[in-house]
Amino acid sequence: MNPELYLSDLRAKPEALRRLAAALAEDDPFRALPEGITRVLFLGMGSSRYAAGVAALRLRAAGVDAHADYASAAATYPARPDTLVVPISATGASGETLDAVARYAGGPSPVAALTNTTASPLAEAADLVIPMHAGEERGGVACRTFQHTLALLLLMEAALTGRDRDVPALVRRAAEATSDLLERADAWLPRALELLDGPHGVYTVAPAERLSSAEQSALMFREGPRRPADACETGDWSHVDVYLTKTLDYRALLYPGSRYDDQAMDWVRRRGSTVLTVGAEVKDAAAAVRYRHDDDPDVALLTETLVAELVAAHWWSGR
Repeated sequence: MNPELYLSDLRAKPEALRRLAAALAEDDPFRALPEGITRVLFLGMGSSRYAAGVAALRLRAAGVDAHADYASAAATYPARPDTLVVPISATGASGETLDAVARYAGGPSPVAALTNTTASPLAEAADLVIPMHAGEERGGVACRTFQHTLALLLLMEAALTGRDRDVPALVRRAAEATSDLLERADAWLPRALELLDGPHGVYTVAPAERLSSAEQSALMFREGPRRPADACETGDWSHVDVYLTKTLDYRALLYPGSRYDDQAMDWVRRRGSTVLTVGAEVKDAAAAVRYRHDDDPDVALLTETLVAELVAAHWWSGR
């Protein structure tokens, strides 16, 4: 992995998103999904599973039986003709994901793989291959592929639920939002670096509907600069992470939008902890990073992790 190349990968996000939007406007790869699907099983590790978890929650809310599992699980749903198996791996070579897919290859369950490497073992094992169109991530960190995975899973949701959704237009809006954050980084990044730079790591918090943002952000702090970081769902925070505010110099990156934001912030006020919000102003937060279209939850889902990614990139490179 390389911090300078990782930063370059982040700066290339808007153009990659525009290419993805153009590709999806020309052809919806999910039109080839088989009929009669009543269950969706997502399989992946790391960033792939984070994105899948949000997709599964959205599908369940729309009435579709969907589950996101660790590819490393010894067993999960059995193969059935009405179960769509969706393995996700940017490289197409994740050992755990390949092992999981081997249980379904050649069986009754159709396999639709999301990968950034269409000439890969995962692609060879799939009945349908969905390319991520993210380009090469030369920094060695899944950042654009994570963003593109989320966009593609939103398109899959539309295909499975029959919802009329202009996903290419959403992706273009996410490209505008991403460009805005990058172009104004000199205005917001120094303060973000200062607020999150504590002796006890960074804690990331997001609503269940965008939990992938907290999980991916924490991973970026661990993977690049090797700093302690952990993710938590906003409502659950008051049951599992609140205790840390009493004993640590607690620094949190909060993605607002949960009905339980104020419940968490009440403890933050009492304990004098430091919170940086992304995408909205929250009372008593130390600062907020805003960006274009941040009032759209789906744009936020595709965009907001860039704040953590840029902070991680600068810590990693020692800037």
